[in-house]
Amino acid sequence: MRRIYDSGALRRDDEPFTPSEKDKSYKIQAMRSVNSTAWSRRVLPQGLRHRAVSVTVSTPRDEFALGEPIRFKVTLRNPLPTPVAISTNSPLLWSWTVDGFAEASKVPVHDPPDEEGELVLDRGERKEVRKRWDQLVRVSETEWEQVDPGEHTIGAEINVDEPEEKGLTGKTTVRILPEENAD
Repeated sequence: MRRIYDSGALRRDDEPFTPSEKDKSYKIQAMRSVNSTAWSRRVLPQGLRHRAVSVTVSTPRDEFALGEPIRFKVTLRNPLPTPVAISTNSPLLWSWTVDGFAEASKVPVHDPPDEEGELVLDRGERKEVRKRWDQLVRVSETEWEQVDPGEHTIGAEINVDEPEEKGLTGKTTVRILPEENAD
């Protein structure tokens, strides 16, 4: 194969369709693409974007021993064949809660800036985030308390105004079993 290239047989001055150096000044017009996220912002109504995105929270099982770490998964999903962009209240796009307390804390955890953010899910995209809750609730800057046995709700929501009404929340309930008395 090398002999063909060395011989100059592929380069002919009298034939215009032989391979030559690539003309870098010419751009192929058929390869242009549309910014689909910008298209989503302009064409899809905000209400449709909210209805399209689903938030689910799942755990590997429903019952856990007292003190056992609880691993859970938050899934954000866009089933539409087009990207979806949702404006959020801050750059903190979503949050998780335990019994209504953000990140299992009774004291404020984050102080996000007052600027808006945007959650973008590509067409058919599913984002999964895995978290762990150690059955502790933060009661002050330096103190954590073990939760009581019983049912507890782990939730997640997208950071928009009234996420429950817009369907941008997900929840699951877990049961923490009391310790067995060893006699």
